[in-house]
Amino acid sequence: MKMSHGLQMFLLWFASRVGIGKSCRNFFREGTFSPVGDTKNNRSFSSGVGFFIMFMLCAAPVFAMNLAEMQTLALGNRQVVSQYMTSLEQSEKDITVAKGGYYPAVDIGYTTNSLNEDTLDGEAKENSVAVGRISWNVFSGFRDKYKVESAAKLKQVAQYQLEGIRQDVQLNVALAYLSVSERWANRQVAETEYQTLEKVYRDGESRFQVGLIGKNDLLRFRVDYDNADITLKTADAGLKKSVNGLSRQVGSEIKLAELDFADFKNLPPSINKDEYLRKMLVARSEIKALESVIDADRARTEVEKSGYYPQVDVVGSYSNYDDSFINRSGSTNTDELRAQLVLSMNLFQGYTTEASVARAKLETRSVQYELDELKNDLVTDLNNLHIDFEVSLENVVVAKRSIEQAEENLRISQLKYNEGLERESDLLAAITNLSRAKYNHVAALQTVFLNNFQLIRMVDGF
Repeated sequence: MKMSHGLQMFLLWFASRVGIGKSCRNFFREGTFSPVGDTKNNRSFSSGVGFFIMFMLCAAPVFAMNLAEMQTLALGNRQVVSQYMTSLEQSEKDITVAKGGYYPAVDIGYTTNSLNEDTLDGEAKENSVAVGRISWNVFSGFRDKYKVESAAKLKQVAQYQLEGIRQDVQLNVALAYLSVSERWANRQVAETEYQTLEKVYRDGESRFQVGLIGKNDLLRFRVDYDNADITLKTADAGLKKSVNGLSRQVGSEIKLAELDFADFKNLPPSINKDEYLRKMLVARSEIKALESVIDADRARTEVEKSGYYPQVDVVGSYSNYDDSFINRSGSTNTDELRAQLVLSMNLFQGYTTEASVARAKLETRSVQYELDELKNDLVTDLNNLHIDFEVSLENVVVAKRSIEQAEENLRISQLKYNEGLERESDLLAAITNLSRAKYNHVAALQTVFLNNFQLIRMVDGF
């Protein structure tokens, strides 16, 4: 059941006014509901309208955001994505520029001439010439064809780079979200340890008052209690900073209350490494980008080879000569229409054509080396990530078992301490061991999801 933000805020305010706000918090944290206070009016209200409000407030969270929603939000907000989208638009314009060679060129010109005297061939001392010219390249050694092909391949490069940055943005959001989850879980452990040590310290104060323990034992309790207080405050600060980091990655303010960490409730399944390896070599955007760069370089090689071929142009021109600076205002006016078929070929240009072709071939070879290195690096990274992922799955099982053993150890130590069979240091050690086991479990879970997210990125799987 969903409700509007305004309705939920009103119900929260109303609940706080009638004294059931704490009960709602208990319901969210512990799944239990108990009215606050012992007055008859309070109990009566809570059994009626109060329970209805609790039902409305404690329904499924309305504002909980999952990982996919935050990743989508980040793709729309982050300027780095817009930057690469702009680069893609630029590459589209480059294709338009490359296609310009297929179209005729139209030029107009106007020239005024001032001489010291009239020439023998009839050119006046003051004259002007208006010219219009249409030229169309019929053949240029396939230069235009390969320029368009190269530009199209570079557009593919820009597309793959955009895909890669989208994957990176989604990976960074996932890792930032994972960091918040880890800090939140560590804070829960720190709070539990703080509450346990507070209870032990208060109990120690009572025992000290009746002479069951010495001053040094009480001070030992106090030192551990204060240390837990410091740890809890540090965990609070770390949690707040991780939420800020997540907001930065998403490109929008994220509240801790909006997160329910449902994406981390279940462990990711084991993967087929060979299937991931095959998919990575086919789908990885960085690999496809370099392959397109190689194709573009090969096309550029053919562009440079066009210097070995002749060039054929069809030209049509119109010119008007007038013996005045202002055309068509003089006494003599001559028109000329001319059609030309122009064949030209460069025979020698200082070895620049040969050098340009060789350079383009070397560039292609260089990028091929880069591609081979990238593939080898990615294969190695994938193999290592798979090893880490499998080990981390096993570590979660071990860490969970350690918690069960530490809880049982604490239970036994508490009983023995209450009966005077164990010292205070033994009880404190049992509490510390349980906290350490919980921290280890949190770290193991964090490592599992960290490796899983990185494996997903290896195959562009977000």
